[in-house]
Amino acid sequence: MVKASVLIVIVLTVLIAMGLRWREQRMPQVAQQKRLGLIGRGKKGLDRWVTAAALAVVATLVTLGGLHWLRVWME
Repeated sequence: MVKASVLIVIVLTVLIAMGLRWREQRMPQVAQQKRLGLIGRGKKGLDRWVTAAALAVVATLVTLGGLHWLRVWME
């Protein structure tokens, strides 16, 4: 079960990061108009990945926790 949850978190992190990047490119309010330096781009990318990982962990906890409690309540 631990291996499955880690795999789910990794897959969701990548998918959510891709979605956040797509959103940044499509929405002019989110995208910054000025050019960022190397550190600014790195920080922006790191923030995107940390946000994606946090959302993936919450989604995994809710999903697997809900399945666990459904199994407990069914017994």
